[in-house]
Amino acid sequence: MTRFGRDDAPDRLYTLTGGRSRADSDAFDLVTLVVSECEPAPGMQSEHALILDLCRRPTAVVEVAAHLRLPVTIVRILLSDLLAMGRITARHPRTAASGRSGPPDTNILEQVLVGLRNL
Repeated sequence: MTRFGRDDAPDRLYTLTGGRSRADSDAFDLVTLVVSECEPAPGMQSEHALILDLCRRPTAVVEVAAHLRLPVTIVRILLSDLLAMGRITARHPRTAASGRSGPPDTNILEQVLVGLRNL
């Protein structure tokens, strides 16, 4: 039994990352927002071009992975490449209430959860 995106083409994933298994930068967690700083260039790796098109607006790393149907670890490596080339910027979202970065307030998360359950 194979799972789409995991077992179907491991050699393709190896090729996408140039054999790397870790990103060169620790700048990307699941909620890091990525924004394109330029248009895709001719001859660019197709996944890099797709990321640049997708991230015209701030887009979370996990969303990029979902759209590309690639594991997050692979997407982090691709994003690290683009960051090193200066083609994207990355920033961590801030909580709206306090303007500080860090984990969200658990009371707010509980209220959101209650609201979702009531839907």
